[in-house]
Amino acid sequence: MTVKLAFVGMLALATACSPASEARAKQRTSYADLVALFHDWRTFEQPKIVDGVPDYSVAAMTAQHTELARYQRRLAAMDTTGWTTPQQVDYNIVRAEMNGLDFSHRVLRPWARNPSFYVYYFPSRSDQPAREGTVVSGAIEMWMYPFPLPPASADSLAARLRTIPKLLKAARVNLDGNAKDLWNYGIADIKAQSSALAALSARVATTNPGVASAAQQARVATDEFATWLEQKAPSKTGPSGVGVDNYNWYLKNVQLVPYTWDEEEVLMRRELSRSRASLKLEEDRNRKLPPLVPISDSATYVNRFNAAVTEYMNFLRDHDVLTVHPYMDPALRARIGRYRPADKPREFFDEVSYRDPMIMLTHDFHWFDLARMAVQPHPDPIRRDALLYNTFVTRTEGFATAFEEMMMREGFVDTHPRSNELIYVLVAERAARALGDLHLQSNDFTMDQAKKFASEWTPRDWLRVDGETVTGEQHLYLQQPAYGTSYIMGKIQFDELLDERAKQLGDAYSTKRFMDEFLDAGLIPMSLIRWELTGNADQIRAMTRPDSARSH
Repeated sequence: MTVKLAFVGMLALATACSPASEARAKQRTSYADLVALFHDWRTFEQPKIVDGVPDYSVAAMTAQHTELARYQRRLAAMDTTGWTTPQQVDYNIVRAEMNGLDFSHRVLRPWARNPSFYVYYFPSRSDQPAREGTVVSGAIEMWMYPFPLPPASADSLAARLRTIPKLLKAARVNLDGNAKDLWNYGIADIKAQSSALAALSARVATTNPGVASAAQQARVATDEFATWLEQKAPSKTGPSGVGVDNYNWYLKNVQLVPYTWDEEEVLMRRELSRSRASLKLEEDRNRKLPPLVPISDSATYVNRFNAAVTEYMNFLRDHDVLTVHPYMDPALRARIGRYRPADKPREFFDEVSYRDPMIMLTHDFHWFDLARMAVQPHPDPIRRDALLYNTFVTRTEGFATAFEEMMMREGFVDTHPRSNELIYVLVAERAARALGDLHLQSNDFTMDQAKKFASEWTPRDWLRVDGETVTGEQHLYLQQPAYGTSYIMGKIQFDELLDERAKQLGDAYSTKRFMDEFLDAGLIPMSLIRWELTGNADQIRAMTRPDSARSH
């Protein structure tokens, strides 16, 4: 770890884990002071708006990074003596978010290196609390607009669409990086925005001509920007990954994951081998059973997906897996979607869900999380809204992955012959693409190599190297370090937490009790949930040592 990284890591130490002598030297503060700082921080974190456009110029970003140090000093000066464990957990949430902005300035610099950062229009909703990866401030989330568009919504949308040409003009100045893969793969995202804007313009052409016109102008600007990117592409020759030292710092100080790049690679390879070997044993055990056949028509699709939701919800309720809330069933039914004919090879997750719709419902716990955020917001002001910099992923993606295999152990596919095979296919795919994440960021893989690796090591040839899924996943992981590994790392951390908490509870343990405690903690890093549920802060203490990038 470089001297600079060590210094920044020391600056961001959590006082919750500091020696008492250091705490006495700090300013006496209350939890209310942390909440006030949190609100100030969230306002500061957003870029300045100039002529309606977020300012990512060199001058603006330099000024923001300089000012960030003041907020970090305010946080570091707080004395958390006497605070409850949940309050100290919140302190570390704020610390991680501030470190996330610091890392963006020092290392990622998406506004200067990543053309995809300037995608401003998203037609569909993410299943995460906040959009995955690095996203420009103020981006349009079209799912939030009702249709048909009321006049006020139409005016607001048209005004925001008119931001796009100005934003892309500024992007041509801001983008001075030399990251080859980020640049080249970003072009496809910009072209996808063009197609989405064209679809919007056509949709509202007769009902909202002002929106249609603004969308068309935004599309023209997007096409011109894509052309400019293509013209510049041959000059981009540099690596796109952050490097192992930076990756380790990011794990400890932003994601709050108590492992290193090297340790994660060992764990990913172990999980890949375990899942592939388990799949082979399952296939051998089931060899006399008929194969799972994909759904092949629309009526069957609707019936089987709705029946799967009913069966799944009944299982959760009847087996006391967790407390079932009224918002859960409709949250899943709203995401059933529609049948897609097999006129071309299916994408990976359709290969799974079209064989048994029950399987992906477990990973779709994301929609339970989002529904809960909407109808039952967390009482804690720091946990109420989505955390910044995707610091929630070990909880959201990691737990959803853990829940797949957990539910298999609970018996929910016992009456579904061969469906347990699909669980191991899923785990193998997550481990294979996580290795792509690691080796993209260490600059051992190019994007093409990461795609090829993930495709080759995913069973049954379902993750096609020429498919949209493998490209989209690896491109996201290149932009957002540790996202690809979060599925398996969060799963491992969840398993560790369940084991530790069950040991504490002894005969008082029940899965329902544990799950309700776990979910009540909110969408925060898994290491912080562990601290809150078990009282054990050893992982956080280890990650706040100056040498934390080297060991855990």
